[in-house]
Amino acid sequence: MSSDPHIVNALRAELSDRDLWQTRVVVLTFGTLSGLVVVAFTWLTEQALELFHHARAGLPWLPLLWTPLCTAAVVWTTRLWAPGAAGSGIPQVMAALHPGVEPRWRGLYVSVRLTLAKMLLTAAGLLGGLSQGREGPSVQIGAGVMHAARRFLPQRSAVSEQGLLVAGGAAGIAAAFNTPLGGIMFAIEELSRRPEQRSNGLIMAAIVLAGLMGVSVYGNSTYFGVIRVQPVSWALLGPGLLVALGCGLVGGLFARLLTRSLSGRSEDRFTRWRQRYPVRFAAGCGLAVAVIGLVTGGATFGSGYTHTRELLEGGSSGEIGGLYLLLKFAATWITAWSGAPGGIFAPALAIGGALGGDVAQLTGHFDAPTLIALGMAGFLAAVTQAPMTAFIIVMEMVDGYQLVLSLMACAMISSGISRLVSRPLYASLTDLQLGRLPAQASAPH
Repeated sequence: MSSDPHIVNALRAELSDRDLWQTRVVVLTFGTLSGLVVVAFTWLTEQALELFHHARAGLPWLPLLWTPLCTAAVVWTTRLWAPGAAGSGIPQVMAALHPGVEPRWRGLYVSVRLTLAKMLLTAAGLLGGLSQGREGPSVQIGAGVMHAARRFLPQRSAVSEQGLLVAGGAAGIAAAFNTPLGGIMFAIEELSRRPEQRSNGLIMAAIVLAGLMGVSVYGNSTYFGVIRVQPVSWALLGPGLLVALGCGLVGGLFARLLTRSLSGRSEDRFTRWRQRYPVRFAAGCGLAVAVIGLVTGGATFGSGYTHTRELLEGGSSGEIGGLYLLLKFAATWITAWSGAPGGIFAPALAIGGALGGDVAQLTGHFDAPTLIALGMAGFLAAVTQAPMTAFIIVMEMVDGYQLVLSLMACAMISSGISRLVSRPLYASLTDLQLGRLPAQASAPH
């Protein structure tokens, strides 16, 4: 029988394992770094969009020239120097995690070079007023930073490259939205495919640490503020179901339309134009986004954050009223179709919030902020078909813990309806990313 207590032996073994401690230090250090990089990216995109609005205030018709030129320049640069940075960024990370992709080809989807390109090109798109978000790109940015940590891990480390990619991608969501729980759920629901990736405490710690970087810089404030929630009653059932059904149908349509547009499998004239002259097509998309933006008084430019926050705080949709839903839908779809780097998370929240606001106005329901929050969760769940991630992100963003059951139910219903309309968006776009592999390295689908 050992003279030392078991706890002492365990402590000695813990402290003497150099590889274990090196792994912990590297993962947590890069988790912190990925959070700080996403915070810097957030600042860069905010400054770009603010500069666009400042220029537009002085020259209201400037977007008709500037937005097409900017969109064409961004797409030209992306295609020439960083094709892996195009689009959202989430499908790239999912492709890098695909079991059929060899380690030597992961650089097509995530790397430090692509991280820098994604940051600059997404900011450039917002400088042009495109209807896009920064949250999807934050996933690829965070994954690129964390993936670089593999060079500093010991050979016998228990953390795999896949684990680093999961941690980095989820850390991007956590830091961008200031929602650590949402980042963890995103890792579980969207990125993780193997059980060990879902239960690694060190990986989860890196995700939370990255999320806390956003808190340390921007303060412990929620993304959309704090909504005033009325006591939930049976009066919410009818309007709430209407929001869930509407989000499921419209969100499923959006996902199907986006998948079909980006796949290039249609035989219409616009698809042929996009394939033959991608930069000219991007300029045309930029012009369409500019026209929509001018029609809406600038409301559809950018992520839609300002408009959604005003709705939650009791504001209105302004002169465009119910048309905002349709026009923001169109502007976001056209932006993504252009091929410019940028995400759809924030615009999806704006579209869903507008749908919830329209239902509140249509039914005369007294608690519009609650229906707006339900619309945000429902539409995001319908587009991504990741209901748990959607409702947790919205719950954290609006400090809506009292609505947890309502948000969950709306997200589940909307996601279920969306599945009847469209395949999961990111899974479909991941298949397109896997098509970029060289012929001899093609992964099985």
